[in-house]
Amino acid sequence: GGGGGGGGGAGMVATADLTPVVVCSVPFLAGLLALGVAVALYLRVRRASPGEGVQVDIAAKISRGSRAFLKTEYLFLLPFVIVMAAFIVGVLEGQPNPPRGASSKGGWQAMICFLVGACLSALCGWIGMDVATQSNVRTMEAAKRGLNPALQVAFAGGAVMGFTVVSLGLLGITILLFAFTQGAASSGPFLSELQDGVRYLAGFGFGGSAIALFARVAGGIYTKAADVGADLVGKVESDIPEDDPRNPATIADNVGDNVGDVAGMGADLFESFIGSIIAAASLASNKRELALPFWIAGFGILASALSVAAVRTKDNAKQRDLLHALHGGVYSASILICLLSALAIWLLFSDGSWSMSIGASTAWKYYGCILIGLSSGIGIGEATEYFTSYAYTPTTSITQAGSMGGAATVIIQGLGIGMLSCVPPVVIIVITIIACYSLGGVYGISMAAVGMLSTLGITLATDAYGPVADNAGGIAEMTPGVGEEVRERTDALDALGNTTAATGKGFAIGSAVLTALALMSAYCRAVGVDLGAATSLELNLTEPLVLSGALFGAMLPFLFGALTMLSVRKAAGSIIVEVQKQFREIKGLLAGEPGVECDSDTCVALCTRSSVKEMILPGGVAIFAPITIGLLIGAKCLGGMLVGAIASGFVLAVMMSNAGGAWDNSKKYIENENTYGGKKSETHKACVVGDTVGDPFKDTSGPALNILIKLMSVLALLLAPIFREDWATWWVGLIVLAVAAVFTGAAYYFVWVKEEEQPKPAAEIST
Repeated sequence: GGGGGGGGGAGMVATADLTPVVVCSVPFLAGLLALGVAVALYLRVRRASPGEGVQVDIAAKISRGSRAFLKTEYLFLLPFVIVMAAFIVGVLEGQPNPPRGASSKGGWQAMICFLVGACLSALCGWIGMDVATQSNVRTMEAAKRGLNPALQVAFAGGAVMGFTVVSLGLLGITILLFAFTQGAASSGPFLSELQDGVRYLAGFGFGGSAIALFARVAGGIYTKAADVGADLVGKVESDIPEDDPRNPATIADNVGDNVGDVAGMGADLFESFIGSIIAAASLASNKRELALPFWIAGFGILASALSVAAVRTKDNAKQRDLLHALHGGVYSASILICLLSALAIWLLFSDGSWSMSIGASTAWKYYGCILIGLSSGIGIGEATEYFTSYAYTPTTSITQAGSMGGAATVIIQGLGIGMLSCVPPVVIIVITIIACYSLGGVYGISMAAVGMLSTLGITLATDAYGPVADNAGGIAEMTPGVGEEVRERTDALDALGNTTAATGKGFAIGSAVLTALALMSAYCRAVGVDLGAATSLELNLTEPLVLSGALFGAMLPFLFGALTMLSVRKAAGSIIVEVQKQFREIKGLLAGEPGVECDSDTCVALCTRSSVKEMILPGGVAIFAPITIGLLIGAKCLGGMLVGAIASGFVLAVMMSNAGGAWDNSKKYIENENTYGGKKSETHKACVVGDTVGDPFKDTSGPALNILIKLMSVLALLLAPIFREDWATWWVGLIVLAVAAVFTGAAYYFVWVKEEEQPKPAAEIST
């Protein structure tokens, strides 16, 4: 498990000094700081002028559509949350005895944590979406003055999301941990009450994961259904520009940017952030190790807050300059957290002198793990940027391939680039795992995940900035009388947003792997102790049940990806039918006659209904798979399933996200740099097809996979007390399997079979 060091020794602060108040003090104050920064950034956005006239009306439509979607989604998820809360308290309290070493069964406490985690995850998504829909029109208005003012507004809008996520996440787990440890004794080698409190927090992680999964899937289906439908009927079939006001799917497309890439991403990284802390605390072997991830996360907020001011650029900036502007903030935060992490180590593990040897002390080995995790996050981001930005060869090679062979070679080249892009992240993660395990055991790996996510406040800001800039460009395109220079500036910000979004996805996937590995290790420890093992459950891949579980787990990300991809196709089909219908039946719409407007509200409603229904089946797979395998076959098979899912899910997610980002920017390369004949050239049309294929890759299936592996891992940890030896509870597993089969069959019939009765497109679209 977690490395032994940190135990008594000369120069160490007394163990009794680490009361729950001390453990929770730094993260609580940091959470309040992040909340203050989020409020200050929100006020900065509100002070920016939204302009007047048509652009304000367009922004209002986008805001109304985004709110309507999230209201529908959250109301749809309310029964699920209630049922899962009842299930958690029922199965945990139904155990004959508490887990070994625990003071209570923990069902009620885990249920409370689950409900709080689900509510805070949903709140993060709502706040981020709401601020993004206020920032988009203000960014477009600021672009009239210059590129730097527009960057400042868009980045501030994204930063509200970043600091809201870290604030609510850290405040949530800190307050819950403190509440569950009131009255804890402050003596002994380890606070059993603190250990129990951390065990309950697995419910908080599951609540965040469940909402994040559905938000990511539903938001991703929404945004890509609208995007694909708008592109195929608008750009490909009708030969009208992107974000043209004549296209009724344009508003839905812009709504999708907010509900998928802002609300979905925020809920995703909310879970990664708190999941990494919970995993590290679960693997801790003493109070200092338990406090360390909370303190590192707290100091990371301080580093991020101090680095926000570093993001600025000049008005004649190129994409490289814009990238350097955002990197300035991220790198500043990284340098600061290196210094502040050393301070945290010193405060927790030293008596105030620097007498400890950095090379010999286990505490400083943990510091090395934190630095390795932070470096690996930056390395994955740089590798992702290289494969997805048109400032580099891989993306431009896709454009070049399109100039020679059309859409087919664009797709072939993009798939090849996506597969090739898996090599650097996998190598980085492998080196990180080996190095951190050598330094600090499995606990060291979990601290690498905490280090990678320690600067999430500003890292997420650079990601959430992208949809704001994208919306700003869409509003500029739909607003008559806007100067060409405004659209050029928003296009430059949008292209940067594509790269930062791809970088953010790579960062999220890398952190998800480390977090999932730590959660899986915590699961093995919890199950092993309960089954009477010396330390943790051992997984031998030569055992048939473990190997079978690994193979089954390796299949799950492909099943999940297939369901989400097919859902995008189905939902996009309904948008295609509606857009064609309006072009055909609304006289003068396609010709752009004055006073003729499209019905965008119908497309928004169609996307909302389709995406919310389509999220049921993938979400059900993620929830039922670990419960069914764990109860039907046993704890070892479930452990093997987690191993297989983490491995294949990581590689598949990287490939899909990077291929999609490269396809998108190969199109932007032609549009922004006016290369290969510019817009409407044959090469541009070929790259539009590649972009359309890549949209569900990068914004639906790929990003949702990292939530899948985290959700299954944290669910296994939460329900560890109910999993037994091989086949010990097979009859309960059969009952769960029957319930899962009925659920899957009903979802398949009502969502897939019945939907096949929808109208078919009026004309075949040639691509």
